[in-house]
Amino acid sequence: MAIDQNGEFWLKGPVSGIIPVLQPAAHAILQSQKDVLEAIKNFPEALMWHRPAGVASVSFHLQHLTGVLDRLFTYAKGDQLSALQLGTLQKEDKSIRLDNLLQQFSNQVNIAIEQLKNTKEESVFEIRLVGRKQIPSSILGLLFHAAEHTQRHTGQLLVTARIVSSMASL
Repeated sequence: MAIDQNGEFWLKGPVSGIIPVLQPAAHAILQSQKDVLEAIKNFPEALMWHRPAGVASVSFHLQHLTGVLDRLFTYAKGDQLSALQLGTLQKEDKSIRLDNLLQQFSNQVNIAIEQLKNTKEESVFEIRLVGRKQIPSSILGLLFHAAEHTQRHTGQLLVTARIVSSMASL
């Protein structure tokens, strides 16, 4: 049986260099990247901040996707957030161009995949402390949540982009 290289990432087989327990996280993150890039390739920049019915904009989701991967993978490394990361968490940068947001997201996906490749199986249950309250999680929990949260916002971005695009064409 041949693997469909054009299908969803989870059907393409293992991502090279990533341990089996982290394959679902890698597949989810890579699928999000593929879906976002496909959905946004012809998206009008003028619509990137539109918020139909008050939902978050396409640009918000792109910034959030990048930030979530950055922050949760930082915690998974055992680090706390830097002042820059905390500052980014507090604001939306409305001056940034859509192509820059897409590039930042792709760069963060690449960083995340490299970190997954460097995560050792014997470490996945190590405790990591999250946030100012130092809430305990594990490396596996953080990486899984990063992938799940990325998928959630990808879905929201895709729906928002479709709605905004259809409203603009009316």
